[in-house]
Amino acid sequence: MSLSVQDFVVDPVAHNRAAWDKEVQKGNEWSRPVSAEDVERARLGDWSIVLIGRAPVDRSWLPTDLTGKDVLCLASGGGQQGPILAAAGARVTVFDNSPGQLGQDQMVAARDGLEVRTVLGDMRDLSVFGDAAFDVVFHPVSNLFAPDLAPVWRECFRVLRPGGTLLSGFLNPDVYLFDHEALDERGELIVVHKLPYSDVTHYSAEERATKFGADAPLEYSHTLTDQIGGQLAAGFVLTGFAEAPHQSNASAQYMSNYFATLAVKPG
Repeated sequence: MSLSVQDFVVDPVAHNRAAWDKEVQKGNEWSRPVSAEDVERARLGDWSIVLIGRAPVDRSWLPTDLTGKDVLCLASGGGQQGPILAAAGARVTVFDNSPGQLGQDQMVAARDGLEVRTVLGDMRDLSVFGDAAFDVVFHPVSNLFAPDLAPVWRECFRVLRPGGTLLSGFLNPDVYLFDHEALDERGELIVVHKLPYSDVTHYSAEERATKFGADAPLEYSHTLTDQIGGQLAAGFVLTGFAEAPHQSNASAQYMSNYFATLAVKPG
């Protein structure tokens, strides 16, 4: 593997912003907005959202009554979680790195008469928000697109009110051990990568283009120390944990591919 200087100075925010805008155009699963029927059911109290995989998040992880609660959907654009939470009564802000993803939330809000604030930015920098601005941060599987996590957890802690909760989903880092092509094309589990993994450091730009496509989002594995230990270091108290298989990854028959944590900012 040969790496050039440009591989180490790539801007992951700019790259992934453009990449996810293209994913929206392609109809990525996580860019398909909820239906008007889903929104109407949420208004009547019948709703669910996903944090990891396709299974609904445990409703006990969220406030019993969302009416008037300030919720930040962090790196959660795509017209899915935000509109449902808004229809259920929350005051929702959707923060995402992709204008295309935010556009899906804006479309649903306009279509169904919802109030959903959308803000463009990097999940590691929430300086647009004041301290203690939210009751809930809902952060589905997306921090694989950020090269470092400590700023994410620090910012989540800062913008939450005392007693507020962070719901976070993330990938099991062991997913990145395996050869991508062998797994996707033949279902073979061939260990080729040393962890922690990064698309930027493990492949050259040319190799990435060949294996994933030049427009694919850049991904980064993160250790459990960075994921869970990072939340603890930021000041959170973990009160819930869950795991789930990946909806389409061949390794799912052998291990849990997704983890989720419920964390509380002490009051």
